[in-house]
Amino acid sequence: MKPRICRRRGPRNQCWLRFCITAVCCAAVISNMTAVEGQSTGSSSNNATVVVNIGVILDLNRTDFVGQVGLSCVEMAVSEFYDSHPDYTTRLAIATRDSQRDVVLAAASALDLIKNVQVQAILGPETSMQANFLIPLGEKAQVPIISFSASSPTLASIRSPYFFRATQKDSTQVNAIAAIVKAFGWRQAVPVYIDNAFGQGIVPSLVDSLDAVDARVPYRSAISPSATDDQIGQELYKLMTMQTRVFVVHVSPHLAARLFAKAKEVGMMSAGYVWIVTDGITDFLSSVDPSVLKSMQGVLGVKPHVPQTKEVIDFRARWKRKFRQDHLNSYGLWAYDATVALAMAVEKTADGGGATNFSFVNNDSSSTDLESIGVSSNGPNLARELSRTSFAGLSGDFAMEEDGELRASAYEVVNVNGNGARVVGFWTRGEGLARERMMMMMTNSSDVRAKLGTVIWPGDPGAVPRGFEIPTSGKKLRIGVPVKSGFSEFVSVTTDLETNKTSVIGYSIDIFEAVVQALPYALPFEYVPYAKPNGESAGTYDDLVYQVFLGNFECMIADTTVIANRSNYVDFTLPYTESGVSMLVPVKPNGSKNAWSFLKPLTWDLWVTTFLFFLFIGFVVWALEHRISKDFRGPPSHQVGTSLWFSFSTMVFAHRENVVSNLARTVVIIWCLVVLIITQSYTASFTSLLTVQRLQPTVADMNELLRKGDFVGYQDVSFVFGLLKRLGFRDDRLVPYKNSEHCNSLFNQGKIVAAFDEVPYIKLFLAKHCSKYMMTDPTYKADGFGFVFPKGSPLVADISRAILNVTEGDKMTKIEEAWFGKKDRCPESTTSTVSSGGQLGLNSFWSLFMIAGVAAVSALCIFTVQFVYEYRKLMSPQVDDDSQSKPSFWGRLLNLLKTFDNKDLECHTFRGDRVGDQNEVRLASLNVMSPSMYSVHTEFPVDSTQTLSPSMGSSSELHDNTIAQEVAIISIDLHPDSDGEGLVATANDEITRH
Repeated sequence: MKPRICRRRGPRNQCWLRFCITAVCCAAVISNMTAVEGQSTGSSSNNATVVVNIGVILDLNRTDFVGQVGLSCVEMAVSEFYDSHPDYTTRLAIATRDSQRDVVLAAASALDLIKNVQVQAILGPETSMQANFLIPLGEKAQVPIISFSASSPTLASIRSPYFFRATQKDSTQVNAIAAIVKAFGWRQAVPVYIDNAFGQGIVPSLVDSLDAVDARVPYRSAISPSATDDQIGQELYKLMTMQTRVFVVHVSPHLAARLFAKAKEVGMMSAGYVWIVTDGITDFLSSVDPSVLKSMQGVLGVKPHVPQTKEVIDFRARWKRKFRQDHLNSYGLWAYDATVALAMAVEKTADGGGATNFSFVNNDSSSTDLESIGVSSNGPNLARELSRTSFAGLSGDFAMEEDGELRASAYEVVNVNGNGARVVGFWTRGEGLARERMMMMMTNSSDVRAKLGTVIWPGDPGAVPRGFEIPTSGKKLRIGVPVKSGFSEFVSVTTDLETNKTSVIGYSIDIFEAVVQALPYALPFEYVPYAKPNGESAGTYDDLVYQVFLGNFECMIADTTVIANRSNYVDFTLPYTESGVSMLVPVKPNGSKNAWSFLKPLTWDLWVTTFLFFLFIGFVVWALEHRISKDFRGPPSHQVGTSLWFSFSTMVFAHRENVVSNLARTVVIIWCLVVLIITQSYTASFTSLLTVQRLQPTVADMNELLRKGDFVGYQDVSFVFGLLKRLGFRDDRLVPYKNSEHCNSLFNQGKIVAAFDEVPYIKLFLAKHCSKYMMTDPTYKADGFGFVFPKGSPLVADISRAILNVTEGDKMTKIEEAWFGKKDRCPESTTSTVSSGGQLGLNSFWSLFMIAGVAAVSALCIFTVQFVYEYRKLMSPQVDDDSQSKPSFWGRLLNLLKTFDNKDLECHTFRGDRVGDQNEVRLASLNVMSPSMYSVHTEFPVDSTQTLSPSMGSSSELHDNTIAQEVAIISIDLHPDSDGEGLVATANDEITRH
């Protein structure tokens, strides 16, 4: 009875695995394939050497270079390692099994090696599918499995401590591939992989890496390992009908040769195509037929970088002499290093040659059941030493990570050209792409030519492919356009009933067609109205955006606003208009022309500040001029009036009082400058207030609408409805309108008091209705109108660049004038309606007041210091001659103030009046009235201290003599024309008489 084989793959299907392995092993026992090769474990040629059996499971088919090269390198590694280490106490004995490219045979071979040969470790298997079965066996028997060619990332998910990968896993090289895609600016790439565990394992990592560089995977091409040339051709023809021209190939070398031969046959190795191959293909380019290389001209590839050290060069020479071949690849070097690492680990686990260290327990060789498989007593120690082993191997630094993976190395970027592949650059995880290995740390340029050498591309060696094409043999670009009745200036769809021909016109349509003309290549397209069979609209803008996401349309051209929730499904180009949601309200005169309108140009704080500064400047000028200027002296009421008159008259520059002090002059000059600026600003603002038509909105802001519960309008089938609901408006207070005429009608009928819409629509509305309405500041920011494309579309970047070229040129202006008219046809609301908040405030003039205030205070401080210093004796606490006591502080201060109130006779303005003033004072003290008929002006010097009479008597006599002297001096002053001797005689006579 033929057993039914389950087709499920994976190490977890233990029932199927047990059945297959048991059946094969029974056959192996019957055919005597269980003979132990070489010496048994623990035997030795001498007492000092321990032979340790090691299994090797590879595909030894002649056409398989991995198996043949790998086995030869394992054998050379064992031989050369012990030749260079003759003192080692252990020796590896190789037991080889041919898996014949069969997963079941590989598992049966592993079971045979573990149970019958009692191997301590297994080198291999070759493929990731075989490794999926061997890893659970190795973990159960505690036998390390070391593979130097199984690269599928899915093996890491098994997480077995007994599996070691001595090669680079595929998820490492995908980062290098993604770096190439990013460097050339390609936005899409299609993986072409073999449909098995080897090919499927790389796809998730590749998609994630491409997504990290903003490149999308629109399609995945899986090719069966047994696909015929016709089936390969059908898949290639399918790829030709797509826009993407970047393909990442991850197949076996044998399938790759057929794939590229067919691609060349169907014309996919021509200009515009990009082919990137993984290391599974690149590593065998040196051993493929020249006809295969001819069909791969221009292909890019990545492979692990192997430093060309002296050891590598010598080993290649030895390998070529021994095997008469020149096809040594990276897998051979990894096989060599894995064997050396295993020999070093085995030596470290030996404790002096005891054979029991390398034995199995609970091993029943007479049974083939998995439950009776033995367990290696040295397995845990050997696995631990393997994870710790590190050395400089042929393939580079050999070291295992904690998860059993080989430490990542650099990758070479190669380009197929001529009869082989040449290196055009390098990639490492930290530095990215670089043209030379030693320049990685110094390459920071974004220019791809600085990162990679010259690349020969398929078909056209000099031109870098764009990465996408619009297939001429495929369909045109299907562009969805909405069908709507309102604001047809942006998009309008009409159908001719006689010819049944659809016409699509509008502002957005003209912009798109101008953008397409600016592209450096042809872009065939067709407009497809988003409508029902009867011609009505099939849905809202959001519905049409979702249709683009579903793939029913390849583009959407309309007045579509770029908002966040839409960008989750599609990609937008750069906006071609400004946008944002604003409030539209009617306007009314603000009634500013009234009896008190002259106060409105200035704010109240500016009025108050100006008035206070007038008072302050008047006081400062009075203080500085009071002692030296006649204009600022007199009765107190006269002085106050003069000070206020002088200060306020500076407003019209009508002051006539003389300013004598330099300090006062400085203050007045600065204050006049401030007054000039304020008055001129007031005049301009007041003139504007009286002459310009000033309108104000009927609604102040949105909060007023919410508070009163007023009705507001919005454009039908617009996202503004959802926005207003989020802002707090109730559904029963929202009134939709279809077009600008409908909106105007709702305003006129009083059904709405305000409307919310996007800025372009409001500007179009205001262009028709001029000054009846006004637009407030945007309530909600948006990015404008943009064109919609599917996620990751390569057209987005080119269309966006073309939009910039169109919007910055004259073409944009012509399109706007064609649909919206010239801007001067109707004045904009912002020029004819001025907000009522245009008053001049203190914040506009505070610096002027600060300058004037600092100048006035500084002048006052300087004057005060000088005055106090000059009359400092009045403030000193000296003893009074009459009272024989010290005056109080307030008394001294009062004397100082009295002195301040007097004239400063030393000032040049009072020099001519000094004598007359002195006489008036003396006459007042003598109760003598000075004759009014005399004008006392003399410069004759009189020494008031001179003794005119030599005789001095008693105190009464002294008093009389003093009075006589005063009268004599007055007499002298009253006779200025007399000579000196006559005046003295007259004075003596007056003294004698008195």
